[in-house]
Amino acid sequence: MVDKASAVSPADASTCPENAPTTATPPTSDRRTWTLCVACCSVLVVISSMVALNTALGDVAMATSANQTQLTWIIDSYTLVLACLLLPAGAIGDRYGRRGALLFGLAIFALASIVPALSTEPVHIIAARAVAGVGAAFMMPATLSLITASYPADQRTKAVGIWAGICGCGAVVGMLGSGVLLHFWPWQSIFWAFTASGLVLMALTTTITSSRDAEARPLDVTGAVVIAAAVASLVYGILAAPDRGWTHPVVLGGIALGLILATVFAVIEMRSRYPLLDVRLFLDRRFGTGAAAITVLFMVLFGFFYLSMQLMQLVMGYSPLGIAFALTPLAVPLLILSPLSAWYLPRVGLRVVVFAGLWLLSAGLLLMCQVRVDSSYWDVAWPLLVISTGVGLFTAPTTSVIMTAVPDDKQGVASAVNDTTREVGAALGIALTGSLLAAGYTKHIVPALAGFPPPVRDAGRGSLAGAVAAAPHLGPLGNQLVAVSRVAFLHAMQTSLVVLATITAVAGVLIAIWAPGRDRT
Repeated sequence: MVDKASAVSPADASTCPENAPTTATPPTSDRRTWTLCVACCSVLVVISSMVALNTALGDVAMATSANQTQLTWIIDSYTLVLACLLLPAGAIGDRYGRRGALLFGLAIFALASIVPALSTEPVHIIAARAVAGVGAAFMMPATLSLITASYPADQRTKAVGIWAGICGCGAVVGMLGSGVLLHFWPWQSIFWAFTASGLVLMALTTTITSSRDAEARPLDVTGAVVIAAAVASLVYGILAAPDRGWTHPVVLGGIALGLILATVFAVIEMRSRYPLLDVRLFLDRRFGTGAAAITVLFMVLFGFFYLSMQLMQLVMGYSPLGIAFALTPLAVPLLILSPLSAWYLPRVGLRVVVFAGLWLLSAGLLLMCQVRVDSSYWDVAWPLLVISTGVGLFTAPTTSVIMTAVPDDKQGVASAVNDTTREVGAALGIALTGSLLAAGYTKHIVPALAGFPPPVRDAGRGSLAGAVAAAPHLGPLGNQLVAVSRVAFLHAMQTSLVVLATITAVAGVLIAIWAPGRDRT
């Protein structure tokens, strides 16, 4: 029996781009460039939405009376849903059309972003952010797979490099954009901006060429459900760690269940005739190197963001807009090195690129340990340049090897693997760094507050943010509390940076041993 989805006549294929097979006439150079622009703008919106609300949490808390748990889920509900649906959404894009998947995701994202702009109920905002995560899950893999399906193999690395550079700058753009909006308008303006961006990008997406799996194989529904549950459980357990502690049953249970379900998923895929993801791909040294390196990168990078944003706001006294401008040096090497990866990767090989990039990242983290309470911006800026040089060196090559290791008809799934490693790594980095910072801060602040009266000790024991918020109400002791709390924070930050730098350096050695060299040996 012939599959109806694959029985498309030539006339139908020519009049219905969504159903056109991947073997259709390749798009022209101008069409490819336009597809690249639309895809990069779309992924920029997805990444920006992950971090933009961090700068507005204080305003959101005051307007909605949300408690700390609700504020956490206003941020994390988007990330959690995005992470667990990436692989199924990427497969659906391959099966039914990648442009259609991007349009669907943009529509869901834009509509969901309207709700927080109109409601001040925390539950409504959390639910809307979760729905926006559904839209983002369809958008993110579609952007990269549309690019790789449009470009021929000899031009693909450069195009993927540009996408990776834009993706790497997304966090800075999100903070900068939200900072500008908050400077002139209330926090709801962030959501109106997301809505407008989604609607504009929908209109632009209708002008690009689509692509899909020419064979239209059945969707692996069982595998999609299992991997979605596995990623959701794993990410939920990781996100709960900073508040509950790594030994809490919810944390251990979530992580354990996620790993068990991932194992079940691997067994299902090994036995499936049409697997959602051929897990044997991870034995491919290029694919495995790319996935491992990106996971480590985003774990360390988002952990670093977690530390640096608090440093600049609570120790150096920067505004949200000031923080965004202060972090802009991160974007410069990324935007320069990522497009150049097509030139240097074949010359030095993946092994050298990954090793050098991770060790530069580790060195930059260690240089940040020299920051003091009275340090100037320039004491922070040059370690940022070292960090971003390392990140820019290997972000595009590792993304490129993931995409080139799989067949053209599975570009959506490959893109989803690339994106899932980013989300899991980011969640792990924030959770790990948050736990390290909390433990280190408590260790240093308790003896420093021994001579203060009980109300002051209680105000400073929780966090530096709590101490800064309580200081104006404590009279002359308020300034002393802030001073000792800042010193405790810096000690805890230095310990966290050393741990992150060590993980990065060790990972650089281990991944480089596994990675193929210049001649793929």
